[in-house]
Amino acid sequence: MGVKALPEPEEDAVEEILTNNKYFHEPGVNDTFRHYDQRYFKNVVSYGEREQTLYHMIRAYLSTFRRKGLETWIAHGTLLGWWWNGKILPWDWDLDTQVSYSTLDYLGKKLNQTKHHYVSDDKTFTREYLLDVNPWIMERERGDGDNVIDARWIDTHNGLFIDITGLSETHPDVQPGVWSCKNYHRYRTKDLYPLRESTYEGVPAMIPYSYDQILIEEYEPKALVLTEYEGHHWDPTARAWIKEEDVKGSPAQKSFLQPRPHIPRNMQPGATEPGIRNVPRLLHWW
Repeated sequence: MGVKALPEPEEDAVEEILTNNKYFHEPGVNDTFRHYDQRYFKNVVSYGEREQTLYHMIRAYLSTFRRKGLETWIAHGTLLGWWWNGKILPWDWDLDTQVSYSTLDYLGKKLNQTKHHYVSDDKTFTREYLLDVNPWIMERERGDGDNVIDARWIDTHNGLFIDITGLSETHPDVQPGVWSCKNYHRYRTKDLYPLRESTYEGVPAMIPYSYDQILIEEYEPKALVLTEYEGHHWDPTARAWIKEEDVKGSPAQKSFLQPRPHIPRNMQPGATEPGIRNVPRLLHWW
């Protein structure tokens, strides 16, 4: 692992911190800086350290929430990574989970500002994570957009984090059964529940019931079949995303780089995921 030289925070980010009521602050607003919590940011971490950090962070988060009996499920790009191979997309800088508002309320009242010690199964990796809940969680409308993230699970070693977003029936009188966050994502109750039991990065995880429809509506069908993205290529034999610079030069070794349909995990030999019942609906979009 290594780190890049410490860059200077962006001037507009510093000004923003001084002038608004935004709760969570990052050292900048571009794709590099906005994925760190400013309190724990020291350096821009390397590709390898980012992978290692996110891997252990999501395992710690999911295991802690399960142990405490707290309902949570993976969302957005994290859910898309699950679709491909049950792992983090290697170009992701942060992770996303969701909770119901009742769980979010509990986090704010009982677990806000708590720190959680983690030791990996092989005892070689330790971290401390801060569960930080935004005091604006009771406001369920977007407002000025500064507080759309409800809580974070933060690695206190380098500042990378998991965004935790609460979903609530914001307008039950006119839109009953429609759950929304403060960033305009909306779901029907039947799309979320009953949650499906699965695994993510080797630990138990919950996913939304209609995960396929949710992913298609958020990312379009091509996100489920595109095999080249952000300098990575999908290797169907290894069932993994391979960084372009790690691919060897011979034609035989690069044969997997040609675009080809992705076979969902639920349709692969030996798959037992209950989501296979949603595959006919997914095929309709292709």
